[in-house]
Amino acid sequence: MAGVGSGRVAGNLPGEVTSFVGRRRESVTAKRVLRRARLLTLTGMAGVGKTRLAVRVAGQLRDAFPDGVWLVELAAVSDDTLLAESLATVLGVRGPQERHCCATAMLSDYLADKQLLLVLDNCEHLLDSCAALTSRLLASARGLRILTTSRQALGVTGEHLLEVPPMPVPELDPGQPLTTRTIACHEAVRLFAERAATARDGFVVNATNRDTIARICHRLDGIPLAIELAALRVRALPVGQILTGLDDYLEFLAEGSRVAVPRQQTLRAAIDWSYALCSPLEQQLWARASVFADGFDLEAAEAVCSGAPIVREDVFELVAALVDKSILTRPDYGAPARYRMLEAIRQHGREQLVASSQQTVLRARHRDHYHRLAIRAERAWLGPDEVAWFAWLRHQHPNLRAALEFCLTEPGQARAGLEITTALLHYWVRSCCLEEGRGWLRRALELDRQPSPQRAKALWVSGWLTLQHADMTAALSLLKQADVLARQLGDESALAYTTLCLGTAAFFQRDLHRGVALLEDALAHHHALGHPAGAWLALGYLALATAVLGQPDLSVGFSRQRLALCDSRGASASRIYPLWGLSLGEWLSGDRHRAGRLIRETIEAAQKFGDEWALAHCLETLAWVAGADGLHTRAARLLGATHGVWRSTGTPSSGPRYLTSWHDRCEQDARVALGDKQFGVAFRQGARFGIDHAVSYALAEPAATASTVPPALTPKHRAALLTRRERQVAELGSRGLSTEDIAATLLIAPYAAEGHLHRILIKLGLTDRAQLAAWITEHPPPSDDQ
Repeated sequence: MAGVGSGRVAGNLPGEVTSFVGRRRESVTAKRVLRRARLLTLTGMAGVGKTRLAVRVAGQLRDAFPDGVWLVELAAVSDDTLLAESLATVLGVRGPQERHCCATAMLSDYLADKQLLLVLDNCEHLLDSCAALTSRLLASARGLRILTTSRQALGVTGEHLLEVPPMPVPELDPGQPLTTRTIACHEAVRLFAERAATARDGFVVNATNRDTIARICHRLDGIPLAIELAALRVRALPVGQILTGLDDYLEFLAEGSRVAVPRQQTLRAAIDWSYALCSPLEQQLWARASVFADGFDLEAAEAVCSGAPIVREDVFELVAALVDKSILTRPDYGAPARYRMLEAIRQHGREQLVASSQQTVLRARHRDHYHRLAIRAERAWLGPDEVAWFAWLRHQHPNLRAALEFCLTEPGQARAGLEITTALLHYWVRSCCLEEGRGWLRRALELDRQPSPQRAKALWVSGWLTLQHADMTAALSLLKQADVLARQLGDESALAYTTLCLGTAAFFQRDLHRGVALLEDALAHHHALGHPAGAWLALGYLALATAVLGQPDLSVGFSRQRLALCDSRGASASRIYPLWGLSLGEWLSGDRHRAGRLIRETIEAAQKFGDEWALAHCLETLAWVAGADGLHTRAARLLGATHGVWRSTGTPSSGPRYLTSWHDRCEQDARVALGDKQFGVAFRQGARFGIDHAVSYALAEPAATASTVPPALTPKHRAALLTRRERQVAELGSRGLSTEDIAATLLIAPYAAEGHLHRILIKLGLTDRAQLAAWITEHPPPSDDQ
C-alpha cells in the first residue's frame, strides 16, 4: 500500500469492477453534506447499496483531500478492541505493539494535521466502539472527514444521516402500459439490464420481456443486491421463470458472491446478520410484524404484535428500534406514522414466525384488528369523518386483502369474511373496485351457506355491486336469494336494502314506474329503521328515475332532500352526488347557467376528494350542457375526455346505463352539427386530455375553449412553454425521482416541486411520469448555439 508521502495518489479505494447505476440524488446530497459537515452516516437495510454508494462518493471527492481517501472495511472485524488497530493498519500507521488505548492516541496524533476522508464501512455490529472512536478522532483532527455506512446511526454529536432507499421501480398500472423507453428510466430496471447483460452476452430489455423485468424489480422492492442476484439467473433461466421463483426469493437467490465475507454473500446472509444484531424482543416484533401487508401504523402494531413476552406499552420503543436498525422504514413523514417492511425483510420475519408456530395466531389477531376497523369505517360513512376513513381504507387495502384471504383459507372463518367484505360496500364503489368486492363475496358465500343475517347482507351487497357492473341476470338472481332469506329471517334491514336494490334494477331495466314505487317503499323503510345510508341511496336513484321520467321538479326535490341529509350529518364527500343530481335537474328544467355552475362546483369537490366516478358524471353532464348551448366541438371533446375516465372506473366507455339516453342524444347532435370526421377529431382530442387536463378544460369558460384545442400544439411549441426551472424538474421527474428527491436536488420546497410537476403535465398534455419520461427522451433540450 502506498503511504501518504509516496508521491502516488493517496488512498486505497478499490476500482469499480461493474458499472455504477443511478443514485444521482444520493450522491449529490452526500457530497454536499461532506463539504460542510465532518461526519456523515449512510443508513439503510441490508443489500440496499450503502457500501457501493460510499465508495463512489468518496472517489468523487478524492481531489478535495490531499492526504487521501481511505476505506476501512469492518465487516470482518468481530472484536471491537481491534477497531483502532484496523484503522491504523489501513492507514499505514506504525508504532510499538501497545495497548488499544495507545492505538487510538497514535491515530489521533497521526491524523491531527491531515486533510483526509475516512470511510468506515459496516459499523452496525461495532456501534458503540465506532461512535467513541469517531468522536475522539474528529475532536483531535480538524481536517478529518468521516463517511460511515451502518444499518443504524452511530448516535454521536455532529452526525448527519442520509438514508439510502431502494432504487425506484416502475409503477405497475394496468391503465398505463409500460414501454421499453419509459422503464429504462428507472434505476432498478437499468441495474437489472446491465448485470444481466454481463451474465449473458446480448441480453437486452425489449418489448417481449420488459413487463416481466418491471415485475421482477417491483417484486424485489428495488433492492440492488437482490436485483443483481436475480439478474445473474438469466444465464440459466428465462425472466418469466425468474419471476416465478421469487415467491420465496430468499431461497431462490441463495447463490451469491464467493469473495465477500460470509454475512454479505447472499441477501439471506445479510438479513440474518441484521437479525442477529437485534435484541430478542426486537426479533419477536420483527417476526410478528411480518403478518402486515405493505405497512402498518402504531395502533395496528400494538393491537396485533403485543402479547407475552411483548407488553403493549413497549411496542413503540421496539418499533422505533427497528426503524433505527433499518428493519422498518417510514415511507413518508405524515401523521399518523406508518411503517413498512420491504419484502425480503418480511419474508425473513415470516420464516421466523412459522418456526415459532405462532403464524395462525398472529394472522387471526391481524384479521380481528382490521375486521373491527372495517366495521368502524362502515359506521362512519355519511358522516364528518368519512373522508378520513376512506383515506385510511385506501392505505390499508393490502391489509384488508390479507385479512380476507385468511378468512377464506382458514377453516371456519368465512363468516368473518362476509362481515368484512360487506362492511366495505361503499369503499368498493368509490374506489372503483367493484369486481374485487364481487370476487371476495363470491368466495365467502360459497364457503358459508348457512342462513344468517351476514349471508342475507352479503347477498344484497353482492347484488348491488353486480348491478353497478351492469350484469343484470346475475344481479337479479342474487337479489331474489337475498329477498327470500331476509323474509325467512325477518331481517328488516336486509329487506329494506333488497327493496332498494330491486327498485334500482327496475330503473336500469327502464321499468321506471315500478322502479320509483320500489324506491319510495325502500326510502320509507329506511327512514323507519333510522338508516341514513339507505335513505341516501334511495333518494339518489329516485332523483335519477324521475329525471328520466321527465319530472325535473321532483328530481330536484329528491336531490335537495339528499343534500340536506348530507349537510345535517357533516358528510362533505357524500354531498358531491346530490350536488350533481341537483345540476342534472336544473339542466332538465332549462336553467343551463345554474346547472353549469353547480357542475363546476361539483367537479372542484370531486377533484379535492379524488372521486373519479363523480368526476366522470360531471364531465359527461357538461358535455350535454355544451351541446344544448350549441358548442358542439366542446361537447365532443368533453365526451372524448369522459370516455377515458369512465373506462378507468371499470364502467362502459359510454357511461352507466341510466345516462345512456342523454349521452347518445348529445353525441348524435354533435355529429349532425360537425360531421362525423370533425366530430372524430374533436373526440380524439378530448380522449388524449388525461384527467387533470380534462378537469382544467371543463372548468374553463366555454368561450375560452370554443376555438382553442390545447392538444394541437406542436412538440416544439409545447417545449417552449416550459420555463428553465420546469425543464429541470421535468428531467428529474422523468428519471423516477420522487417529489422530495427533486426538491432536495434543486434545493426547493417539496410543495414547489409538486406544483411544477402538475403544471408541466398540463402544459405538455400528459397524464403521468411515464409519459413525461418518454417526452423528455424524444425532446432533449436545445443546445446553447441554437
